[in-house]
Amino acid sequence: MSNPLSTRHSRDRYINLLTDFGFKRLFGTEPNKNLLIDFLNVILPSQHRVKDLTYRSTENLGNTPSDRKAIFDLYCESEKGEKFIVEMQKAKHNYFKDRSIYYSSFPIQEQSEKGDWNYKLAPVYTIGILDFVFDEDKNDDTLLHIVELKDQDCKVFYEKLKFIYLELPKFKKSIDQLNDHFDKWLFLLKHLPDLQEPPLPLQENVFMQLFEVAQITSFSPEEREAYENSLKYYRDMKGVIETAREEGIQEGKAQGIQEGKAIAEQERLAKQQAELAQRQAEALLKKYKDLFGDIPE
Repeated sequence: MSNPLSTRHSRDRYINLLTDFGFKRLFGTEPNKNLLIDFLNVILPSQHRVKDLTYRSTENLGNTPSDRKAIFDLYCESEKGEKFIVEMQKAKHNYFKDRSIYYSSFPIQEQSEKGDWNYKLAPVYTIGILDFVFDEDKNDDTLLHIVELKDQDCKVFYEKLKFIYLELPKFKKSIDQLNDHFDKWLFLLKHLPDLQEPPLPLQENVFMQLFEVAQITSFSPEEREAYENSLKYYRDMKGVIETAREEGIQEGKAQGIQEGKAIAEQERLAKQQAELAQRQAEALLKKYKDLFGDIPE
């Protein structure tokens, strides 16, 4: 059996799920919604597991013409009325958390009813699949963060508003290390385009459907062109980020060298001053001895 993680001597067989095209083809179409349901159910709390969902418009305009609009990657609603915003964020964004909060306000506001209304709201989930790591989490191995409103004693104040962030770069497991369904989904999100065939641990019904949908050879010419453009954008962005990271490292090294040189120069001057002071003291002592003889004990 050939190595499923073989080197790329030919074109990829499967799409990259971290591209806009790949992400929306897999999760954002009605024929494949069971894939999105399966994925959501591995990260949602057990009481909010999804049996069915309906796709909603991803463009939200707010309540008045002056409101800023929001365009989600995916927006859907479960059979129980729960709202789900699913976002793929490929690059670090300084205000991604702020954007998550802002986005969550749209499915909240749209639940308002005219006339008498008791303000009862359906749960709202904002889910961020991140191809980067938050700065404050770089020394933390936790890759799935579930955030909710809590009081000063860390008791849940409101359980129907949750923010779920998945930091993909922290996932390092190989095929042989996959322990559960959650691990398998993360592995596919990161490594699908590296595979040449479905590995044995991933030969489950839901994943076999994924492999079939993700085959590039099944695309129409228009779909292939759209995917290639999306892939080029993704690779260009990754290249820019990697270049910036390398330049930052080199700049940091250069700055460290300059700082090291400055410290060394300061130490050299301090040593010179100490030696000069020592020579001056010795000269004064010799002059004293020449005038007055030896200094008494």
